[in-house]
Amino acid sequence: MATRAKTPTAAAKRGERLWTPAELIAILDEAYGRAPQQASNAPVFELVLTLLSQHTSDRNSGQAMHRLIERFPTWDAVIEAPVPEVEDAIRAGGLAPTKSKRLHALLAEVKSRVPDWDLGFLRELPLEEAKAWLTSIAGVGPKTAACVLLFALERPALPVDTHVERVSKRLGLVPSKMPADKAHAVLEAMIEPDEVYAFHVDLIQHGRRTCHARGPKCDECPLEKRCPKVGV
Repeated sequence: MATRAKTPTAAAKRGERLWTPAELIAILDEAYGRAPQQASNAPVFELVLTLLSQHTSDRNSGQAMHRLIERFPTWDAVIEAPVPEVEDAIRAGGLAPTKSKRLHALLAEVKSRVPDWDLGFLRELPLEEAKAWLTSIAGVGPKTAACVLLFALERPALPVDTHVERVSKRLGLVPSKMPADKAHAVLEAMIEPDEVYAFHVDLIQHGRRTCHARGPKCDECPLEKRCPKVGV
């Protein structure tokens, strides 16, 4: 069973009854629906896609990934290509000059550690060790590591993107000033392992559709009744 986080928010200290993760999942599932989890079983693919998704839309990162694979059929081919060619291939994802250099370095480091590109061993390691292995790669933070583990290997690691962070803070689940990298561990500790995927996907949908960064639709929100509206 997951260990409950011990970082009380201001709302919790005031005795306000907050939504539990299980309640949030039930309500948001009903409001938005949710696609079932399907592991890609492709950790390196998820690692690259997460890098390309930084500071851009899913559509743009998807285009960049498609063009990268179309142009370079193997990860070895990406490493062997000049960085300007990689930059050109991923231009649709934005920030291509920066991301191409990071991608080259990331893949080179993975190759040096695992020459056959098989990161399946991360499925067998204790979760914290798997996270530590991934975050020891330059440029890989808690969110990227969690994306690889959750989406490629179906491990209960919680990625905290901008939507998950914003919605969680507004709901009083974590303190409003808590850094995102710390929020990963605190939120994950609140959630049962079999709820991690649902929590992640549901909060993203809620952040995109209702709890916007600017102008949240509180009057249409299915969580409004017990939302402390922190920062709104």
